[in-house]
Amino acid sequence: MIHPSRGLGLVINMIHPPPLLLLLLLALLLSTDLLPPSYANTEGAALYALRRAMKDPENVLVSWDPTLVDPCTWFHVTCDNDNRVTRLDLGNANLSGSLVPELGKLERLQYMELYMNNLVGGIPEELGGLKSLVSLDLYHNNLTGPIPSSLARLSNLKFLRLNGNKLTGRIPRELTKLENLKILDVSNNDLCGTIPTSGALSKFTEESFMNNLRLEGPELMGFVRYDIGGDCK
Repeated sequence: MIHPSRGLGLVINMIHPPPLLLLLLLALLLSTDLLPPSYANTEGAALYALRRAMKDPENVLVSWDPTLVDPCTWFHVTCDNDNRVTRLDLGNANLSGSLVPELGKLERLQYMELYMNNLVGGIPEELGGLKSLVSLDLYHNNLTGPIPSSLARLSNLKFLRLNGNKLTGRIPRELTKLENLKILDVSNNDLCGTIPTSGALSKFTEESFMNNLRLEGPELMGFVRYDIGGDCK
């Protein structure tokens, strides 16, 4: 038989549990499947960082709500069966702003479609971490700066379209390692130096490189050095 005073103490503890009990309850909650996977948080945060960097006059990103942890519920985002982001379809969406390095965290992204917008700034080197990327379409924007050599790490890349921007500097020689590349277009920029013609780049015609007034080449086997012209920037 429970003494009346002890019974009262149990009731009080249930209403106002001690701090140690609260910590135990919190630890139990964190160990369950009630919380979303960490990758959903990471990918949602990466995409929301892109939204913050954009001006969106047509509200195409209005569904990108950071309180909805799973970005697979957002418009223009496609996910696989594991709820990992695989497509970003924002071509011709009248967006302006800059790309963000956080995009490099979308490890299963296969298609990044951001063509025909008003994007400015550089192409983040972090995009070289998108190991599943098949298509990178950034054409017809106002991107500046160099083509990152880190894109050479995209071993699955088949389509690289950067034409119609204001990119400068050399075509990275490292891109010759992209063995799966089927389409390359860096025309209509301000690239300089010579055109690498070895490896994967050997199969592309002049049309892939045209209208770069400071671009010299293609490099000739043993005659025109890739690094000719030290002032190429």
